[in-house]
Amino acid sequence: MEINVLNSKGEVTGKADLPEGLDSVKVNRHLVHEVVRAYLANQRKGTHSTLTRTEVSGGGKKPWKQKHTGRARAGSSRSPLWRGGGIIFGPKPRSYRIDLPNAKVRAAFSQVLSAKFKRGEIVVAEGPDLDQAKTKKVAAWLKTLSLPQNALLVLEKRDDKLALASRNLAEFTAIEWRNLHPYHLLSAGKVVFTPEAFKNAGECWKAEEKAEASPGATVPRAERN
Repeated sequence: MEINVLNSKGEVTGKADLPEGLDSVKVNRHLVHEVVRAYLANQRKGTHSTLTRTEVSGGGKKPWKQKHTGRARAGSSRSPLWRGGGIIFGPKPRSYRIDLPNAKVRAAFSQVLSAKFKRGEIVVAEGPDLDQAKTKKVAAWLKTLSLPQNALLVLEKRDDKLALASRNLAEFTAIEWRNLHPYHLLSAGKVVFTPEAFKNAGECWKAEEKAEASPGATVPRAERN
């Protein structure tokens, strides 16, 4: 199967071959959920921290004597019951990381990509032509190609000028194909591959198919989980 290749003006300039078997992949919703959940968990830094009663400064002196004051017994002004006291069972630094086999991530990636293609949400087109880093040129490119504001542009390599021009577009995202994750595909209204990125992604798809057939093979793709 083939897909049209567009230029930055939305004109068809050629055809690109789709990876074989892409249109026949079945989606496992639980697997996709598991992979996305792991991705989001791995983005958490886990640096939150609160102070317990042993870590709050002060409170070394007993506020008042034990008996005959008419008040409740108190041993420290840094008790969790007091204002300014420590926190009971508050969050402490921890890791939220969830490790998944790369085979699961690759499977979820192919399933989401296949679902996007079946819904007509995969586009192969050249990126915006930027002689200057202007946001209005990126916005005009989105309008010319009839792309939603939450479109995802997949590049062969990082473009600093594009990153600068698109940072004021809150929903638009540009990413290198090596760093593409199922979460990015699901978050985008439409996914736009540049011809070079689409070619590289297709070669990795074929390499993964061979790796599944022969477990000893290696796949040249960065870890996505």
